[in-house]
Amino acid sequence: MSLMKRISTVFRAKANSALDKAEDPRQTLDYSYQRQLEMLTKVRRGVADVATSRKRVELQVNQLTAQSDKLTQQAQKAIDVGREDLAREALTRKSALTGQISDLQAQHTQLQGEEEKLTLAAQRLQAKVESFRTRKETIKATYTAAEAQTRINEAFSGISEEMGDVGMAIQRAEDKTLQMQARAGAVDELIASGALDDASSLSRGDDISRELEAMSSGADVEAELAALKGTSSAPQQLEASEAPGEPQAAESPTEAPAQRPEEQR
Repeated sequence: MSLMKRISTVFRAKANSALDKAEDPRQTLDYSYQRQLEMLTKVRRGVADVATSRKRVELQVNQLTAQSDKLTQQAQKAIDVGREDLAREALTRKSALTGQISDLQAQHTQLQGEEEKLTLAAQRLQAKVESFRTRKETIKATYTAAEAQTRINEAFSGISEEMGDVGMAIQRAEDKTLQMQARAGAVDELIASGALDDASSLSRGDDISRELEAMSSGADVEAELAALKGTSSAPQQLEASEAPGEPQAAESPTEAPAQRPEEQR
């Protein structure tokens, strides 16, 4: 295959593909139906023309027939009055009219046959056009439904792809949420175990405040310990004072009170 032939083939193929994409079957069907209607109109016009010609010939035949009958009557009257020459002239003219009438009748028969053929053809063509119109509308409706279904499927396909992207985004968001929850739980466990200091406790005060709190806590412990010791030694002293055979020393009313260390000085 030569280069020019290959280029021509490629060009025709691309042109055919472009036309196929640009072609709308519904428009093509409507155009074909319009052409068939035009053909049907032409056939009907042809039938009307033939019928008109047939009617014109028929009128001519009737007119010539009437003239022939008149000539016959004139010939009869000429014979009656003894004018044989006039009768011969009338019959001669009648003979000419008879030939014309015969030709017109033959033409009338031919036109009538053509009219019948064209009428039958027009009826058949009309039936085909009506059938094509019904089929055309059915095909157009089917094509429109298929086109709508295709668009819906394409829309669903686009939505499916978009939903896939959205699903991946949701999955990533859930993964990040779980990761943040796990991290927060781990931090809470570390704070509870003391491995990490709570930021709120660090904001309560400085090291002096913490030391004073520790001293206060220690003083409270010592006071509670002394109270416990006093409670445990009181019953022992009570038992020793109530023992028999040991007189208790009476308190001397005149005994001077003990001096305070400040007074002794």
